[in-house]
Amino acid sequence: MRQQYALRTQLVMAVMGFVAFAIIFQIVRLQNSYVTPQIKANELNGRTELQTIFPDRGEIYDRKGHLLAGNKTVFEIGVDLTSVKYPETIASAVSSELGIDYSKILSDIHNPAEGVSYVVIADFVDLHKGERLKELKEKMKLDAKNGGIGDLTGLDFKAHPQRSYPENSLASNLIGFVNREGRGYFGIEEKYNDLLAGNPVKVLVPIDPNKAAEITHVPNGTTLILTINRDLQAAAEQILDDALKTYGAKGGTIVIMDPQTGELLTIASTPRMDLNQFWEYGTIYNNASDFNLAISTPYEPGSVLKILTMAAALDSGIVTPGTTYLDTGSILVGGAWIHNWDGKAWGVQDMTGCLQHSLNVCMATLSTQMEATRFYSYMSNFGLGHLTGVDLSGEAAGRLKTPGDSDWYPVDLGTNAFGQGVAVTPLQIMTAVSSVANHGRSVMPRTLYAMVRNERQYNTTTQIVGSPITEATADTLSEMLANSLEFEGSAALVPGYRLAGKTGTAEIPVNGFYDSTKTNASFLGWGPVDDPKFMIYVWLKEPSSSIWGSETAAPVFAQIAEKTVILLDIPPDNIRNQLVQK
Repeated sequence: MRQQYALRTQLVMAVMGFVAFAIIFQIVRLQNSYVTPQIKANELNGRTELQTIFPDRGEIYDRKGHLLAGNKTVFEIGVDLTSVKYPETIASAVSSELGIDYSKILSDIHNPAEGVSYVVIADFVDLHKGERLKELKEKMKLDAKNGGIGDLTGLDFKAHPQRSYPENSLASNLIGFVNREGRGYFGIEEKYNDLLAGNPVKVLVPIDPNKAAEITHVPNGTTLILTINRDLQAAAEQILDDALKTYGAKGGTIVIMDPQTGELLTIASTPRMDLNQFWEYGTIYNNASDFNLAISTPYEPGSVLKILTMAAALDSGIVTPGTTYLDTGSILVGGAWIHNWDGKAWGVQDMTGCLQHSLNVCMATLSTQMEATRFYSYMSNFGLGHLTGVDLSGEAAGRLKTPGDSDWYPVDLGTNAFGQGVAVTPLQIMTAVSSVANHGRSVMPRTLYAMVRNERQYNTTTQIVGSPITEATADTLSEMLANSLEFEGSAALVPGYRLAGKTGTAEIPVNGFYDSTKTNASFLGWGPVDDPKFMIYVWLKEPSSSIWGSETAAPVFAQIAEKTVILLDIPPDNIRNQLVQK
């Protein structure tokens, strides 16, 4: 009985489905039977033609409304071979105005491909040059009516948009560029290419130019507002360029992020390029990973990673800030000896002293006490070896070797604790350390502040990507790092502001061995400590004046931090605290 009922139900459903399909089919057929002949009739009558209209690409602004990427009008200049009267006159005029070889233009007109009735002479012609040619065409047309010989009949002008970057190379590493086919490459232009480009639409366009108002309006691509502060970006790029000269570095990057929201205020990197001359990309960059060092180039960070090792040790209960140990200057891990950066023994030290003096032996001691499983679990939870999710094209994940990998060795447990043998990007380490500055919660870095579509603005929101340590651990460690800078009298200090941070000096592996004369120098810091509004990462590649991050990256950090508090209008701590009390 039950089986018979099921068969009847299936039969009824099949009949109903067939009827629904038949109705939909009839509706589509009737629509097509009306629309298609109408379109064909309009085309045959010469009233309209079916064209694909591409919307203008969406613009890109900084958070304060400065235009970073827009569009300008350029011309495609061609010749209608069915109406041309004086090819020589056209070739002469275009050659004179645009600097194109006269004989080539003439050859293109006289020797078109079979069946071609229109040839393109030049594209992406500057608006002013195109307008001058149009004026010349009108003048010669008038002269011809008055008895003059020769005119530019057949010379056509088609205006269309071209991507334009009014700031030239400013923020080029994070914006990216658009080629002449309209495709975005790198950074924002590639990541949000579909949104910026919009949706092309096929519409019937009146052939009569007097009916241009009847052309269907196609919405432009989405406009983007970035979290970037244009003035801070310019300052960071200038400070970075000066630092490369001062310290003889081969390259570098400065990144500024709000550690509470993940908003990227600045990404300054070298080398940079004029985005209006995107075709020079191949002469400036050897590899795609060089376009933005902050997100695409993993490297061994050195001692800045000690922040994460200490965070893991505190959070797991292995130590407290007051825990002491006897530093003998060396420790045996996995059958290999690990030494301090200066080869010396520092005697009895507490955990703040461990950070202040940046002791490798201390960090290796902590990681071995945690053991591999716990240590690497923390490092993974911090995001090492994982993409941050930043909304920029070309991000690299770096590499965190773990037990079980073919190239992991027991000594790595010691060396990884102080940032050697592990590869990260600057933005990756910032995301990890944001958990310390942001009371235990890591934030996802982002460059998009808002999207504007159909005159409506849609703001983005902060995304918390993890809580690798407790709030208590984070706040304790921030205090320890602030104290270590103050006790040391670090070159990274800024008068009037209490900051937390750590230097990094990492030897660079060459042919399988570390070269002590070549280093990556860095500094990662944030402030004000009690309410962080900025986190700054400075990385200098192979400085030649000094190999130490404390003597190169730290003073650069101080420079950009001073600019940051001014441009973000952050009062000194004493004034800010007085305002809070009121």
